[in-house]
Amino acid sequence: MSYGAATFWIIIAAVSASFGALHGLLFADGPTVAGILYGACIGVLTIAYERGVFLAGYTERLRRLPTLAYFAAAEVSLVLVIVIGMALTGLCLWTLGIVDKPLTEAVTPKLSTIPFALAMSAIIVAVLRVRDLIGGETFVNLVLGRYHRPVREERVFLFLDLAGSTAYAERHGDLAAQELLTAVFSAIAEPVRRYCGQVDDYIGDQVIVSWPLARGVVQARCVACVFAIRQALDADRERWLARFGLVPELRAALHGGSVVTAEVGVDRHKIAYFGDVMNATARLEGLCRETRRDVLISEAVLARLPRLPEGIAAEALGAYQLRGRSETMIVHALADGRKPRIVGAPAAADADRRVVGLRRSARPRAVVSRSVGLGH
Repeated sequence: MSYGAATFWIIIAAVSASFGALHGLLFADGPTVAGILYGACIGVLTIAYERGVFLAGYTERLRRLPTLAYFAAAEVSLVLVIVIGMALTGLCLWTLGIVDKPLTEAVTPKLSTIPFALAMSAIIVAVLRVRDLIGGETFVNLVLGRYHRPVREERVFLFLDLAGSTAYAERHGDLAAQELLTAVFSAIAEPVRRYCGQVDDYIGDQVIVSWPLARGVVQARCVACVFAIRQALDADRERWLARFGLVPELRAALHGGSVVTAEVGVDRHKIAYFGDVMNATARLEGLCRETRRDVLISEAVLARLPRLPEGIAAEALGAYQLRGRSETMIVHALADGRKPRIVGAPAAADADRRVVGLRRSARPRAVVSRSVGLGH
């Protein structure tokens, strides 16, 4: 559920309305329609500000301040947003005749209301920050306890790897490389949300995205997501060149099948995936370099797709025996047929028995999990 989704804002409005009713119970004669509407409107406005729906540039500048200055400025700004929200809500309710009081009283917050609104906003923001940290779907699963006991399920995995990141770090330093990765990961987020995927983990310069199999193959979402990401990066190439001197290029591998999903850990929880699918997808991503193809997909996933997205073509590369697996995997390359594809040497015709290992053996990817970071 993204911040642009109607469901997200309906939930925020409902929770905020309940806080408005709570305020009536604590500081008045009980919940009123006006109090509930005040709570809903102020809550939505406050979260919209905190999420950067408006004044995003201002909040970004605040984050660059020293820590103490940032907290002070952020708190003052939030108070102003709440006061303005109360005034605007009061004006609307007074105009509609919902509140039976003078205009000045309708738009002027009570002394007890601002601290209460700040406290309730802090609770909502804290919950959203935890949700941001572990991902919306993972957050819901943890709250519901879905994976307290291991569950076998079918999932599609997308491994994305930023090409040339090591060389960039060697030329520009680790801080510059981290800034590049942060920008790339931010650009990836919107297409992943649009195509109903979830980001499971970041491992160095790699992003791991997954879908429940039934969701990922509908309208070929998993494939459409890959090319939406590539298009988003390419469409903003002037900004990338101006800021980093390059346009990010991603290698991608799609594979899926049966995995065991479980909540693990004591002091720090994780939702982890176990199974051969994870190893195979990692090795398939490593195969991109050898075949000089940017996007690879296994036959196991391709065969489940009703059709490929418009303009996307598949090229059969043959069967590969990936390192650590006794069985071969039939591999296809995907490319956008609407634009020229520049590749290096073609895949070898006798690829059937080639053994492909991980691109960097020092980065094991046997089990991929999402760090939750919630202590008992």
